[in-house]
Amino acid sequence: MASNLTVEVVSPEKRVWSGEATMVSARTLEGDLGILPDHAPLLGVLVDGTVSIKSATGEKVDFEIHGGFISVSKNRVSILGESTN
Repeated sequence: MASNLTVEVVSPEKRVWSGEATMVSARTLEGDLGILPDHAPLLGVLVDGTVSIKSATGEKVDFEIHGGFISVSKNRVSILGESTN
């Protein structure tokens, strides 16, 4: 089992956050997701809400996402938000 996820949060304007994390949680059209290392691959449509990232250092980082997509594959998580705060 891998110990961390490589996470990148981007908006059309810029890269908002990137780094190593132990967990990511987000809300999609299908419901709430909790993503840990070795999660099955997926592609989801994000709904307006909070994406929470627990960084590898233990810090919790929250982003307000307004639409977009989340992709998970091989311990890489990409969050493409239409707009982020």
